[in-house]
Amino acid sequence: MAGSGQTSTAFDLAAAQMALEAQPFSRLVQARITEFAEGTATLEIDIRQELLQQHGFVHGGVLSYAADNTLTFAAATALGPAIVTGGFSIQYVRPALGRTLRARAEVVQAGRRQAVCRCELTMLDGEGAESVCAVAQGTAMTLNGSARGADEG
Repeated sequence: MAGSGQTSTAFDLAAAQMALEAQPFSRLVQARITEFAEGTATLEIDIRQELLQQHGFVHGGVLSYAADNTLTFAAATALGPAIVTGGFSIQYVRPALGRTLRARAEVVQAGRRQAVCRCELTMLDGEGAESVCAVAQGTAMTLNGSARGADEG
């Protein structure tokens, strides 16, 4: 990690997994956090028919979701859990074909209120070989005050 910031001991892999499971959309796509450490996070999704677009590739919305969430989880290692995405961009470099989508994000720079992160999205085939399908970069920022609405609908 190139930035400064401290990981809260209360926000570890188990807490990150609980936060992910609290997101209805993450449950819908069956995402899981497989790495959550200082400055990095990895999210994986096993691909099934419902996540494909009409040409048989993983839908770009699924790739965008994975980039967004992974960038934010990586930023949480530097800023703590009370954060939101400030914005991100994604570049699709090849059709996403394979069995598992893996998004790996790392903090590039973190301050007290904002972190800049980058993410590489790869597809794993049946033998575990990876191929890059997209790259993303984004920012996350701390919430002012409490996370209003966190307990609502």
